[in-house]
Amino acid sequence: MLRNEKARTTARITFALYLATLATLVATTFWPKPVEDVSITLMLAVKLIPLLPFAIPVFRGHSRGYIWMAFVIIFYFTQAVVSAWLSKGAPGPVILTILTLSLFVVAMVHLKVNRHPAA
Repeated sequence: MLRNEKARTTARITFALYLATLATLVATTFWPKPVEDVSITLMLAVKLIPLLPFAIPVFRGHSRGYIWMAFVIIFYFTQAVVSAWLSKGAPGPVILTILTLSLFVVAMVHLKVNRHPAA
């Protein structure tokens, strides 16, 4: 439940970053070139399945879904930072690092602006 206009704005930004993160994960599977002798379907499943259950809670703005997504996105952020470091700044991992960090921060801001009023 979205409580005010700031919460609606942060919810929209979070959803956009969520979709951008998913799109980047798909794009980095195929670019610069797919890994040979590995199933593309398996790679996409490993990358996307942990994030897909959060699509509905993020779209609806449910706080509990945001909290759990934040826990999961930390793993993606860690993997992206390590990949960016090892690839010496390749664009894919750097973009994924920025997106996952932004998604985490905006989700936390959303939780702050959308919390219950003090009783």
